[in-house]
Amino acid sequence: MKKLITTLTNIWKIEDLRNRIITTLLLLLIYRIGCHVVLPGVNPDALGAKGNDGNSILDLINMFAGGSFSRSAIFALGVMPYISASIVVQLLGIAVPAFQKMQKEGESGRKKMNQITRYLTLAITLVQAVAYVKTQVPAEAKTLAEPLFTVLSAIVLTAGTLFVMWLGEKITDKGIGNGISLIIMAGIIAQLPAGIVAEWGSRMSPSGGGPIPLLLEFVALFFVVIFAILVVQGIRKVPVQYAKKIVGNKQVGGVRQYIPLKVNAAGVMPIIFAQAIMFLPMALSQFFPNLQSDFLASLSNYTSVAYNVTFAVLIIAFTFFYTAIMVNPQQMSEDMKKNGGFIPGIKPGYDTNIFIDNVISRITFPGAIFIAIIAIMPALAGKLGVNNQFAHFYGGTSLLILVGVVLDTLQQIESHLLMRHYDGLMKTGRVKGRSTAAPVEGIDQSAI
Repeated sequence: MKKLITTLTNIWKIEDLRNRIITTLLLLLIYRIGCHVVLPGVNPDALGAKGNDGNSILDLINMFAGGSFSRSAIFALGVMPYISASIVVQLLGIAVPAFQKMQKEGESGRKKMNQITRYLTLAITLVQAVAYVKTQVPAEAKTLAEPLFTVLSAIVLTAGTLFVMWLGEKITDKGIGNGISLIIMAGIIAQLPAGIVAEWGSRMSPSGGGPIPLLLEFVALFFVVIFAILVVQGIRKVPVQYAKKIVGNKQVGGVRQYIPLKVNAAGVMPIIFAQAIMFLPMALSQFFPNLQSDFLASLSNYTSVAYNVTFAVLIIAFTFFYTAIMVNPQQMSEDMKKNGGFIPGIKPGYDTNIFIDNVISRITFPGAIFIAIIAIMPALAGKLGVNNQFAHFYGGTSLLILVGVVLDTLQQIESHLLMRHYDGLMKTGRVKGRSTAAPVEGIDQSAI
């Protein structure tokens, strides 16, 4: 406790870090207030009966939006359109030569791609805003006539998403970094108290089992979080030796570093892609009622065996796919060769490429299995009697985002402390975020 108090005191002593933390908290407070401001022309009292009918993808969107999706608030779409646009631009940077060229142009290319992402976000938001107003706002809650209500709501929702995106950029520039991620994390954490209260009420009911099952659930959640941290932090260190060079009167090189190949290089993207695919049976059953069948119905139920087996297989497949896109062994081997580096015992060039590719394949498979297990944990928790609101925190995208963002934020704070010769957040060791690794000369760390 004394160490914690000393660390908090040191954080408050650093004026720049103190201002950044206060700025971050104020901007997050503005976001949370906006999540409770209902769209103009919507009667909030008529929204009580609205629900997602157990639709897991809409529940996920609502969690990312901090509950504003179900409230028909001005921030109902949150940052999801921006995330969608970022994914599209990222994939274009892999498949389209013009985007590949922009990626290699350094800071100017990054600014161009950010501008394209913003324009694409605007287009996606307009489409999603109209769809949201048509499908998610009950007719009895609308107090304005059509088409005025749709036009006005679409404009407000689009402005709300752009404002949230601006808040994220300000948190990144003026706060402690990772603005968009912190906004998503704030939305997810905001749902936790309601989930705990719902689970408490469920367990304290006459047929709920009492406090012992509730305590066991919290213990299980603790171990699930530890497991998620291990998966997020896991890396395979590939040693790299650099040849000695004489530059002027100094000797450089001759040191051994390593390439940190992550066990979970794909992050949460496989789960997001798989959930998008699993949404198709639900959409088909809604648009084509004649296609109803037991198998299609089971794929629409996120607690069924068929859903979770299919979901897990898709996650494993997408993990390999996205890892292959994000990590380029050939580029790594070429960069090492250009900078006079080599893996001990492996010839530079083609052999190094094959070696790195084999290592990535070996560590990606268990990583994919672990991610699939984490993804189906909420369904398993629901089957074991955990309330649906609380079960979402037992795994899936929300847990991985929480773990990753918290680790990154702690790393940012620790870097400020160490920069000013204070002790870090831990008495021994270092806080490691998702991007911490010993840099290797000539290797693009963003690809890892």
